[in-house]
Amino acid sequence: MSAAPPQPTEIRYVTREKTLHVTFDDGVCFALAAEYLRVESPSAEVQGHNPSERILVPGKRYVSITAVEPIGNYAVRLVFNDGHDTGLYSWSYLYELGRDHGVRWPRYIDAIEARNLSRELG
Repeated sequence: MSAAPPQPTEIRYVTREKTLHVTFDDGVCFALAAEYLRVESPSAEVQGHNPSERILVPGKRYVSITAVEPIGNYAVRLVFNDGHDTGLYSWSYLYELGRDHGVRWPRYIDAIEARNLSRELG
């Protein structure tokens, strides 16, 4: 039997940093930028219905989170100031985003540059 996935003990958005701070019950803490959370949204709009449908989301450097809404005991809905609000960030997905930031973020930056896109609005 596998161990239960870590559960958050604190979720706090710091507006001036545009960063969601998440502390888990295993003692691990992650500081996740709003831009990173937006471009890695678990929504079908971004992820598609399979990996080949994944959408690259440019122009989100200055995006911020306007609301963090609890969804039961398993997730939060993040509402972004660009109107995006359809992704449910489960505890395990938030943990995965924090744990894998060192791989995911450079991959995103490389993909933006390879397509001659920008993180800036435009």
